[in-house]
Amino acid sequence: MCILITREQLTEALQELTEPVSGQSFTSLQWIRDVMIKPDNVSLTILLSPDAADSQVREQLITDAKSRLALYGVEQAHIRLRLASEQELIQAGLQEAGGSTMNQDPHAPQGHGAALDALSPLLHPDSRTTFIAVASGKGGVGKSTVTVNLAVALARLGKKVGLIDADIYGFSVPDMMGIEDRPAVVDERVVPIERFGVQIMSMGFFVEDNSPVVWRGPMLGKMLRNFFAEVAWGELDVVLLDLPPGTGDVALDIHQMIPQSKEIIVTTPHGTAAFVAARAGTMAMSTNHEIIGVVENMAYMQCGSCGEKEYVFGRGGGGKLAEALHAPLLAQIPLGAADNHPQEPDFSPSVYKADHPIGQLYLELAQSLIDKGQV
Repeated sequence: MCILITREQLTEALQELTEPVSGQSFTSLQWIRDVMIKPDNVSLTILLSPDAADSQVREQLITDAKSRLALYGVEQAHIRLRLASEQELIQAGLQEAGGSTMNQDPHAPQGHGAALDALSPLLHPDSRTTFIAVASGKGGVGKSTVTVNLAVALARLGKKVGLIDADIYGFSVPDMMGIEDRPAVVDERVVPIERFGVQIMSMGFFVEDNSPVVWRGPMLGKMLRNFFAEVAWGELDVVLLDLPPGTGDVALDIHQMIPQSKEIIVTTPHGTAAFVAARAGTMAMSTNHEIIGVVENMAYMQCGSCGEKEYVFGRGGGGKLAEALHAPLLAQIPLGAADNHPQEPDFSPSVYKADHPIGQLYLELAQSLIDKGQV
């Protein structure tokens, strides 16, 4: 079939499709974007105000748009919804500079959580999903390794686990877990990649050839929102979030978006690393996030023949950090390498097998969280 619709006709078809909050047409707001007309289909993006992001509104909007295009002979229409940025809201006259939303119901819920609540069942107040953010004060302490292996261990113990690689500048989870596939899109929603029983979403799935991400802070926050709003997670018992190191924009966005999240702080035994990690812990406490405890990674190196432990990065950092944060020291993970072979069907560079000594430590850590009711 050959589609003969023009861009002018497409605009005409959608001119009475109205934005739910302001009542203005999407075409007058110039919120119909990324239009592509091909011989067998039409694709486009419609911007959406965060205050009109209810899932039923989204579904109805897509249905209405497709029905209007069908009147012009378009049988295949791929319609994507995207939350409007702050600047786009200002340009459309739906928000004043400085953040206050115009034409807003004064009784409507406010803030990050309110909009996300409508977008993702995981964030609904009645959701039984537990969120655990894994943080560190600095890079290079093995935070992502801890996150990945804890997620896999929880899945091995029967939990339904999601993992969000929120380290958007330094995403590493796909490579660590040996993931080469890209997520599929079904019914306008991204389907997470499943690996070792864990549902995974990462910025790494949307970047070509390991290109650097050059974004400002507000753009990072919007990407995080999309990880909830546009992903078909399904039912999950726990979602682990691999945070960027430090206390920057992404960590702050997580604290604001998911006020019910708990945290695990990762450090090495070195005193300086523990000192810096305390800042991440202090940030968690200042935003009322419960600190589950501290994981000391690279705690020692164990001799393979004699079993003697060598403390190559010093001793005591994890314990001192746990004491400073009034939280337990959950685990001391030694230096090691996952004993995986590239020819194995489930090869991953960083995931320890369940029967590996370090894999056993992660299973013990996961079981202790379950036993304490943290998961």
